[in-house]
Amino acid sequence: MNLKPIILVTGATGAQGGSIAYALLKEGKFAVRALSRNAQSEKALALQEAGATVVEGDLNDVQALKKAMQGCYGVFGVTSFLEHYEHEYNHGKNLIDAVKQSHIQHFVFSTQPDYSKLTNGTFNVPHYDLKAILAEYTKSLKIPSTFVHPAFYYENFLSFFSLQKTKDGGYQFGFPQGDTRLAMVSVADMGGVVAAIFNHPAEYMDRTVGIVGEDRSCAEYAAIMSRVLGKDIWYQHVPHEVFADRAFPMAEEWANMFEVQRLCIPTRQLDLIESYGLNPAMQTLEKWLQKNKAKFEAHFQQLEASTLHAMV
Repeated sequence: MNLKPIILVTGATGAQGGSIAYALLKEGKFAVRALSRNAQSEKALALQEAGATVVEGDLNDVQALKKAMQGCYGVFGVTSFLEHYEHEYNHGKNLIDAVKQSHIQHFVFSTQPDYSKLTNGTFNVPHYDLKAILAEYTKSLKIPSTFVHPAFYYENFLSFFSLQKTKDGGYQFGFPQGDTRLAMVSVADMGGVVAAIFNHPAEYMDRTVGIVGEDRSCAEYAAIMSRVLGKDIWYQHVPHEVFADRAFPMAEEWANMFEVQRLCIPTRQLDLIESYGLNPAMQTLEKWLQKNKAKFEAHFQQLEASTLHAMV
């Protein structure tokens, strides 16, 4: 008979939820119940093999969520704007309502600051602002909660903001962050922070915790990349209006996000200090780059191949 308190992890087969589920399983103080839309998916089966109980359900169905929460002590919640766009609010509300009705004792919810409010409505960043609205809704229901605000992922350099080849043979990344420090973190390190929060409910109830692994300027990040990856890598500041006009999805929203950070968030050093206190295994960018060096090498080779193909 399993006497460990149970934590339901939503989004368990995603990046954030997976990080939390595996950290809790490794620690072993809680039983992990993983919510997945497909219990037979490769990632769901891997969680089951690691010791989690996988239950099917999604954020569209409050009753299914309540069933998944039966007997649970805690819930980790995450919603996705990038995956579900305008449905994120409804998904989040369903999750929060289920938590309230299930009398969960500790709800740890991944949210973000309200960037529109921070700038008096000058810049709208829906994938942040919606999460802030959901946090306020959680508070209005007086749910025993802790909110976590993850920083910009290192992993974005392998996806949304991959390094691009320059005419002089080097590489660069660019966005409207300017010289202001950009707080960053590996999504893999979220789990250790959240596990520590679940272990200390009295200290972290009704608090917001920023999860930060590095807090440096983009020029410093480029120098670290150059040293670790053995390439000439530069940061290029792209003005807000130029970035917002680029032809890719959510260009204006990303531009607004960086502009708010550039203008309103000069440092997140206190978040960084607390994050390392909660999870001493947090990775610096240098450590993360060393671990993922092969992925960057593959990216460089792909860019070289594309350049040669274009010259033929």
